[in-house]
Amino acid sequence: MLSQIRPALVMTALFTLLLGVAYPLAVTGVAQLAFPWQADGSLIQDRDGTVRGSALVGQPFAEARYLHPRPSAAGDGYDASASSGSNLGPMNEDLKTRVAEGVAAVRAEDGPGVIPADAVTTSASGLDPDISPAYARLQAARVAQARGVAVEQVQRILDRNTEEPLLGFIGQPRVNVLMANRDLDAHLPAR
Repeated sequence: MLSQIRPALVMTALFTLLLGVAYPLAVTGVAQLAFPWQADGSLIQDRDGTVRGSALVGQPFAEARYLHPRPSAAGDGYDASASSGSNLGPMNEDLKTRVAEGVAAVRAEDGPGVIPADAVTTSASGLDPDISPAYARLQAARVAQARGVAVEQVQRILDRNTEEPLLGFIGQPRVNVLMANRDLDAHLPAR
């Protein structure tokens, strides 16, 4: 029996060191060298070094002068420790109710028009930092009015913050809400 236990313990120790220590350290090292900003969490900081958020994780913005993110199913909203989708199917009555309430809320806040799906549905993680350009454009009039500027000024900032698909075809065009809101504060401060 000892002849079987010893190799098992040696292999367990070897694979623990190899796959539990060496491999994660190697991957972390490569990430730090190749993509340091992303590996450190893509943190967005003020000039004084205060961290305001991450470009990779959504956060709530409720004031009228800001773009609002898509709804979150993560805990009480953008709770990274509770990241997950709602897992509600298209025939689920709770989802239908939530979407209908979301449509009514968006229309009350941003007026009539076509409501993009990301305005009323959650992402798979519940922490999506991006919205579609269509949802950003829908909010432009509200943001402009709250800031006391022309809609065209807000739209220029939204256009500047619209990211195109990777290599022109991977993914969808998107607007990072945190980055766009910081750009709005920097160039169109609320009066």
